[in-house]
Amino acid sequence: MECKVGDVVMPGNIIQEADALAKESKKVVLGNGLRLENDSAVSSKSGLLCKRKNIFYVDSYQKKYIPAKNDNVIGIVQSKTLEFFWVDISYSELAILPYLAFEGATKKNRPEINVGDLVYAKVVLANPDLEAELVCVDSTGKKGKLGELKDGLMFSCSINLVRKILNEKCNLLHLLSKECPYELVAAINGRIWINTKSLRATILLRDTILEAEHTAYNQMKDLVDRFATELTGIKI
Repeated sequence: MECKVGDVVMPGNIIQEADALAKESKKVVLGNGLRLENDSAVSSKSGLLCKRKNIFYVDSYQKKYIPAKNDNVIGIVQSKTLEFFWVDISYSELAILPYLAFEGATKKNRPEINVGDLVYAKVVLANPDLEAELVCVDSTGKKGKLGELKDGLMFSCSINLVRKILNEKCNLLHLLSKECPYELVAAINGRIWINTKSLRATILLRDTILEAEHTAYNQMKDLVDRFATELTGIKI
């Protein structure tokens, strides 16, 4: 399988961009997680394919989330002040979510959000010297998919897993939707929220998504078949 910078790679994937540069007689350095095999650059471990100047490498595991502008994150409301919520976004510092950062909110009409509630929000300010600031509306003032996440189940995972299941080459979510209707929000801060018609289906869905982190793209169908068998009791 050929991959490009920004893709989530698995062991054995061919790094086409590195090979193309090498064929043009340009200097290419294979860094962490890559090796030369049969005159091709090949990944030796799972992770995000990155490039810095002429160095290609695999970022195998990003453990800590660092807020960046325009990131979509799932937060947990920790407390309230007179003007904003303090929200945990899996960062060392809490983020600020102003009351007015919700669709239709005014000083007299504040959102009905309580401590412990989940919110899907966008980072609009990310500065190492200041608290990150969030909003639950887009540039037009509409909430779109942002806002409170009601019911369902939220679980933590690696940032690499989020990148993997959102990658256009990964058909996991599409295959799962054929077996079980669900709602899902996958946030770049390493949190995923899912909601189905039953608790059992939700738990099975969570376990399947977590297992996908160490599953190759071409084996996702087998993973989903096992999920369907567990869910229905009918072997596929």
